[in-house]
Amino acid sequence: MAATTALVTGASGGLGTHVTKALLDAGFSVAGLAPGIRRSDFDHAKFTAMAAAIDSLEAAKKATDEVIARLGRIDVLAHLVGGFAGGQTVAETDDATFGRMFEMNVGSAFHILRAVIPHMRAAGEGRIVAIGSRAAEDPGPKVGAYGASKAALVSLVRTVALENKDAGITANVILPGTMDTPGNRAAMPHADRSQWVEPASVARLIVWLAGEGGKVVTGAAIPVYGRGL
Repeated sequence: MAATTALVTGASGGLGTHVTKALLDAGFSVAGLAPGIRRSDFDHAKFTAMAAAIDSLEAAKKATDEVIARLGRIDVLAHLVGGFAGGQTVAETDDATFGRMFEMNVGSAFHILRAVIPHMRAAGEGRIVAIGSRAAEDPGPKVGAYGASKAALVSLVRTVALENKDAGITANVILPGTMDTPGNRAAMPHADRSQWVEPASVARLIVWLAGEGGKVVTGAAIPVYGRGL
C-alpha cells in the first residue's frame, strides 16, 4: 500500500502534534482535525488544517467529506481524540462523568469510524490506528470510567479489523502508559517522568503501522509502557 494521505483527529494535542509532524516528515499529506487548529500550527506544505469537532456522526461525515474533497482520499486514520477523568471509586463516580468518558473515548471513535470506513472500503485499502490506554487492559483504582471506556475502544477497533479485513483495511489500537505531554506535566508536577512514555515513540509506531511494515498487523492492541512496565 502506497499510503499518501492521513487524517489525524486531535492533531493539535499533546500527542497529536508529534503524530502530525511524524507523518508529515514521512511524506504523508496530513489533514489535522481539532476544534481550534490553524494552518500556522504546522509549517509544512502538505498540512491541511480542519477546524472541527467530531461529537456527532453528522460532524464526522462533514469533516471527512471535506478531507476527501480537498485531498482526494484518506489512506490512514489516526484517531487520537480522548479524555481523562479520575480520582473517584466506581461507587463514587457520577453518571455525568461516566457518560463523558464514553462519549470522549468511544463515541468520538464511533463517529469517525463510521464516516471514514466507507471511503476506505471503496478504495479497497486503508489503515486505522486509535489511541487507547494501558488502563484498558491493566486497570487501576479510581479510574473506572476512564478504563472501561478505553476497554470498549479496544473492542470497537478489534471489531472493525474483523469486519473490514476483506477490504484490505487494517485496524489497531495502541495502549500507552502515562505519556510525557504538557497536560500530564501540569496535572502531575511531582511525578517521576522517567517512567513516562515519550509521545514521539508513539508517533513513530503510528507511522510504522501506516507504512509497508504494518500491512500484516491488524486487530492488535499494542502495549507501549516504556520504563513503567
